[in-house]
Amino acid sequence: MIVNEELMSKLRRYFNLNLYEVRIWTALLSRGVSTAGELSNIGHVPRSRAYDVLESLEKKGFVVMKLGKPIKYIAVEPGEVVERVKKLIQQDADTNIQKLRDLNNTDVLKELENLHKQGIEYIDATDLSGAIRGKHNLYTQLESMVKNAEKSVTIVTTSKGFLRKVEALKPVFQKLNKKGVNVRIAAPLTKEAGNLLKDLKNVAEVRDSGKLNARFCVVDGKDLLFMLMHDDEVHPTYDVGVWVNTPFFAGALENMFDLAWKDFEPAHKKLKEQ
Repeated sequence: MIVNEELMSKLRRYFNLNLYEVRIWTALLSRGVSTAGELSNIGHVPRSRAYDVLESLEKKGFVVMKLGKPIKYIAVEPGEVVERVKKLIQQDADTNIQKLRDLNNTDVLKELENLHKQGIEYIDATDLSGAIRGKHNLYTQLESMVKNAEKSVTIVTTSKGFLRKVEALKPVFQKLNKKGVNVRIAAPLTKEAGNLLKDLKNVAEVRDSGKLNARFCVVDGKDLLFMLMHDDEVHPTYDVGVWVNTPFFAGALENMFDLAWKDFEPAHKKLKEQ
């Protein structure tokens, strides 16, 4: 059975296999049961590597070694392989997550934090900035900024952005509320925002920004993340933002926002009118 290069490339990505593993596996699938030598010839894999590759595939649950001589291998049903791979990935992920959790209770993290603090002292203010691409990365940076807030969080966003941010950051806002952090959110509010506003009651103050089109977040008057395009006009993959740590500019922007905030209509009044 001849498998085209495109399919082999996809299989390598989906199942995290190397080239020889994919060749031997697909060769065995085409035969059902076969010897290492036969699979070596069909899959164009050096005979000296075939046994190592089959042993690797056996450990991963792709093949089963048949009892008897000569030694033969049986292909596991592809659907079952998918389930086995999913289970292994989940187990690996759980193990790695636990390792990182355990790291919090060691001196390693403290040493890393000390190194970072020492390094920050020598960084020029202009170096504390960066361009961030992709909506996923933008939200990761946004969450990182917001959860470390000590005094205030100011968010200006779009109608769609408001819905996304509340869903993504609601647990963070609740924790900030317990810390006494003042959270303000301004966005053009629609009827869709009604149910989400209930989740923010006593957690964040929300006002309708009317026709204001902007996307930025200021944390503690010093950390600023602003997006360069309207989210209606850009694909999530190509969304771009700029993060800067600059008390001067961030503070100035927040002061200008304070003036506009006074004129924004409280959320509950806006939704009653609708």
